[in-house]
Amino acid sequence: MLELPAPPAPAGGPFASLRYQQFRWLFASNIAFFFAMNGQFVVRSVLAYRLTGSELALGLINLVVAIPMLVVSPFGGVVADRVEKRRLIMTGQAVLVASELAVFVLLVLGLLEFWHLLAAVFVMGCTFPFIMPARQAIVASIVGRQGMANAMALQMGGMNAARVVGPVLAGFIIAVAGVRWVYAVAVTLYALAFFSMAHVHRAPPAEGARGRPVWSELLGGLRYAAGDPPVRALLVLSIIPILLAMPFQALLVVFADDVWHVGAGGLGVLQAAAGLGGIAGSFWVAFTSASPRKLRLMMSTLLAFAGSVLLFSISPWFLLALPLVFAADVFASAFTTTVNMLIQVLIPDEVRGRVMSLMMMTFGLTPLGTVPVSALAEALGAPAAVAVASVVTIALSLAVLAASRSLRGIDATVARALEAEAAAQPGFRPGMPPGAPAWAGRAPADAG
Repeated sequence: MLELPAPPAPAGGPFASLRYQQFRWLFASNIAFFFAMNGQFVVRSVLAYRLTGSELALGLINLVVAIPMLVVSPFGGVVADRVEKRRLIMTGQAVLVASELAVFVLLVLGLLEFWHLLAAVFVMGCTFPFIMPARQAIVASIVGRQGMANAMALQMGGMNAARVVGPVLAGFIIAVAGVRWVYAVAVTLYALAFFSMAHVHRAPPAEGARGRPVWSELLGGLRYAAGDPPVRALLVLSIIPILLAMPFQALLVVFADDVWHVGAGGLGVLQAAAGLGGIAGSFWVAFTSASPRKLRLMMSTLLAFAGSVLLFSISPWFLLALPLVFAADVFASAFTTTVNMLIQVLIPDEVRGRVMSLMMMTFGLTPLGTVPVSALAEALGAPAAVAVASVVTIALSLAVLAASRSLRGIDATVARALEAEAAAQPGFRPGMPPGAPAWAGRAPADAG
């Protein structure tokens, strides 16, 4: 018999979504998965360099994982919309466990070669685009539109925490116990992610989704994103900082070495401040998730992000730059989380996976944006290049806001979507505010 998810959580503080057992299992699976993945980025680089002694090997490791991610991502979204999502996630995680376990066995036996690492990262690059859209889409089936703001903020906070802490822990384990133990821990975490996901209820596809051709589904997702004005406006707005302001992080090494002369140690401190800012920004959104004024939050954090990067670029002192880079990543994370949440609230279930795959592809544009910003830095210097990119980000963001009526009316659009979902619930009474759905005040079926 089909297990139905519990109704979404009403507004109830920054950790409201964790009241629900299903979301707790999903959250635990995500945390284990992303800690393993981010730790593996470090250990693979160490192994690649030790096996080859070549800096080029480090670039190849990243290239082999990036290319299939970009190519496969659209198809991952199509599959996520056509199949049962929990099974898709668990299948992908099982593939990753098998791949990492094979590398671990070869490492223990002393048989590991560089091409084995390339094969493993290629498997990850092909698998990740199927797992991630399904992971994002399954959130809506657990918490509904009403709970998306809080759930997405907690998800992003956990991912950012893994991005910061995972590599640090991996480096510590390498220093203390060696590379083998990092692989052993990673395989264990992937297995825990699989085990936790097994406790999440099934999330079947929308009715009739399996009968359509793949290319038709792919084009249908693109047509939906291009043809829905609010979603289109949000996607366009999200691309602006990704292409212009986000690439400043790739130039942190230039600022550390050539501007403030603090070397590798200073670079590490800058990166740590940026990572901690990302965590703080996500949880900040979790604390403000009940607020209906999402447009103000989204635009203020976007402009504050660009403004912080501008001040960072012209800072004459390293100690002043540290709080600025921290603030920049607080605002960047809050903006990204808010945009993700708004898109998740607005899109229908039948295209959710495909739209999430498009979001994955937009984040893949950051390396593309790094090229022109780096070229400008070569010509004008890093501070001037980052300052110009920040000013252009502010100008284009305000221009999109002024030109898009759909964007300016996003709060009303979101309120209507939440009202429509609440109206579909048993016991709904006309006039109930979107923040107080019909199930508010009664204990959820799986809470505890």
